[in-house]
Formats: sequence, C-alpha cells, structure tokens
Amino acid sequence: MKIQVRGNHLDVTEALHDYVDKKIGRLEKFFQDASGHAVHVTLSVVKDLHTVEVTLPFNGFVIRAEERSTDMYASIDAVSDKVEKQIKKHKTKLNKRMLQEGIHTLFKEVEEVPARAAAHDDEDEVVRVKRFAVKPMPLDEAIMQMDMLGHDFFVFTNSESEEVNVVYKRRDGQLGLIEPTFA
Repeated sequence: MKIQVRGNHLDVTEALHDYVDKKIGRLEKFFQDASGHAVHVTLSVVKDLHTVEVTLPFNGFVIRAEERSTDMYASIDAVSDKVEKQIKKHKTKLNKRMLQEGIHTLFKEVEEVPARAAAHDDEDEVVRVKRFAVKPMPLDEAIMQMDMLGHDFFVFTNSESEEVNVVYKRRDGQLGLIEPTFA
C-alpha cells in the first residue's frame, strides 16, 4: 500500500511521516492485494487545530475520514481508527455485493473542470465542477457510498428505475430520496 503524505501549512517531518506510515499502514491487512492501492493523507494546521484527512480509493469505492484535535498525533490516531471502523463496517457488504454482481469499478476517475468565472462580482459563483460516469446501483449501495465518502448527499443512477436519484441526510438525521420527474 502506497501512502502519500502531504502537508498543508505544515512541514511534514520524518517522525510525522513515519507515524502516519505506521498507523495507516496497518489498514493493509484488510485488503487481499494492497500493492495497487494508494492512500492520500493530508496533514494541516490552522491556529491550534491539527487536521488529518485520509482518502482511500479502492475498486471504485472511496473511504474518506477527517479528524481534528489540538495534537497532530492524536488526530492521526483518531482518523486511523475511524477509517478502520469504516472498512470493517462496510467490508461484509462490499464483499457480498462484489461476489453477487462482479463489481470492479463504480466510478471512473473524477475529471475536474475549472468553472467559468461569474459575470458579476455580486452573484454566486461556481468554484468547482465535477464530472463522473456512474454505474447503476440499488439504493442501499448508494447509501453505503454516501456514508463511506462522509458526504451529506450522493447522486446515483437507480438500478431499479434507471433514473438519476439523489439520496441525502436530512437535518433530523433521517435519509431522504429525490426522484426527479421531467415535465
């Protein structure tokens, strides 16, 4: 497993790099062939808040976790535990689904397109546009993807209706599903 560590407003010391390698490297035991996987770790400091963000793409799925604390090593420990918990939580579902459907990739690499600048300074501006190809999936898999990404919503093609749907987390903690109809 290749671990890529970068610092944001922070020089990553050899000791920090070694600690990240040790803590994140233990996740390798969850994968049959971890040699092809790259883990992206971003360490940053803003004032007294130390943030560690981990992104682990594998077989079309992405596990993402972020932790903040007043100590960088504590943040690394917490994010490592969080990623491990996510992997354990979803490993059974992923294995079952991959065996049943032979899923190898759900998403192609995300292509980022620079957004056009707004015509007027007082208008809202789109600062980032993402394009990606989606493979149809059932609602429960879309919910799992949303949870693994740590997002509040997830756009997907529903395999039952073959329509684009959006699953989202409501303020009350429940889930919502948007099934658009075109007039």
